[in-house]
Amino acid sequence: MKTESMKSDEVKKILHKTVRHFFPELGTWINEMNDPRNENSTTYPLEQMLWQGLLLFLLKLGARRQLNVVFDTEEALSNLGVLCGRDVDTAAHDSTLGYLAERLGPDQLGRLRHRMMRGLLRKKCLARYRVLGHYLVVLDGTWYVSFNKPHCEHCLRMRVSTRDRENGGKTGRKRKKSTKSKKTVVYYHAVVEAKLVTANGMALSLGTEFLENPGRDVDVQDCELRAAYRLMKRLKNDFPRLAICLGLDALYANETVFDLCKEHRWKYVITFKQGSMPETWNEYVSLQQLQKDNTGEWTDGEVRQQYRWVTDIGFRGPCFNVLQCDEYKPGKDREDKHTPFVWVTNFDIGRHNYRAVARAGRLRWKIENEGFNMQKTGGYNLQHPYGMHPVALQNYYLVLQIAHLISQLMEKGDLLRTDVKRLCGSLRNFALLLLISLRTTTFDREELAALESARIQIRLRGPD
Repeated sequence: MKTESMKSDEVKKILHKTVRHFFPELGTWINEMNDPRNENSTTYPLEQMLWQGLLLFLLKLGARRQLNVVFDTEEALSNLGVLCGRDVDTAAHDSTLGYLAERLGPDQLGRLRHRMMRGLLRKKCLARYRVLGHYLVVLDGTWYVSFNKPHCEHCLRMRVSTRDRENGGKTGRKRKKSTKSKKTVVYYHAVVEAKLVTANGMALSLGTEFLENPGRDVDVQDCELRAAYRLMKRLKNDFPRLAICLGLDALYANETVFDLCKEHRWKYVITFKQGSMPETWNEYVSLQQLQKDNTGEWTDGEVRQQYRWVTDIGFRGPCFNVLQCDEYKPGKDREDKHTPFVWVTNFDIGRHNYRAVARAGRLRWKIENEGFNMQKTGGYNLQHPYGMHPVALQNYYLVLQIAHLISQLMEKGDLLRTDVKRLCGSLRNFALLLLISLRTTTFDREELAALESARIQIRLRGPD
């Protein structure tokens, strides 16, 4: 992969190898989905339609109509046929994809994603990234599309500042005051997402719960917490024996979450703030004086971390432990920059594992950076309304999650031989190389036959 032409040709093969290696039954799973279209008037098979939807996000096209341009070459149609496992003479128009998106049940795509993630877990592809024997699953909510006026009867509504809207509904964070920020009513659709996060920078969608109002005139709107409770119960049904550690922000530090984790036999590491549980915070401060030996320190170059923890704090029945990490880094001035982190957890904390628990707490930010922010600003264009129908909005969101799953496996797999940003300059360039490869070159038939018969091994790169 020394030249640009070799890179663009190689990336197409990497996509094919990655999908075939991690998801060899993907075509079978797609064909088992319920196709809502009239069989007698259907021109394009469901597998081709879904692959066109996946390529909309894998190629980071940004808008559905761009599909009409991508597949206007013979090479692109040939490569689409390879991915679908059948000959493709013509590509479906973007409006045809929109027709399907309005009618396909979102539960079908949710089941497909579940099968893909279950396959990765069963193959132990992600086992090396477990934290104290548990997979770290982070729950958080975000907007995925918003409007200036009511879009449908299920829209949520909120009066927010223009800055909060630009931030995707993450209200309540500290910002500098500005006279330019105005209040307005926004109508939006939101989700609570469960992502399996790893230390090598992956945030893989494990489950989704859409926030929806039952009608226009409701006294109490659906909210992030209620959606999270529904999602937690569904995660237990979908992955009943998976060893899960939930990484949550301070919003989830409540009795219901503690009880659900106890019922499901899950671990948790939740951000702890004085305002969320003031009485418990005061008890934590008091118990620090009685457990003075529960301390530790770690240094890495100029970064210094001091740890202290308190065990067996009661909260309306359940007991948990509290871990605090005070991090000091060199600041712009001579004084060190101090950043405190505090978590509540049901892990037993000791000198053998306090740093591992802290790493789990800090990995929670992967859902923001490698998850939502990447999907909003990294080319996937999450907040763009790819369709206006309420069902279509959900389907495009779920297809995006599946495409992002495949992208991350490509980017972190050792088929690239080196870091994707070092190789291509950026993740956008990686998608551009894939686009060029699909449109200008085709698989060699002999090479393709060799790929189909060969057994390959793909290891995910990055820290454990």
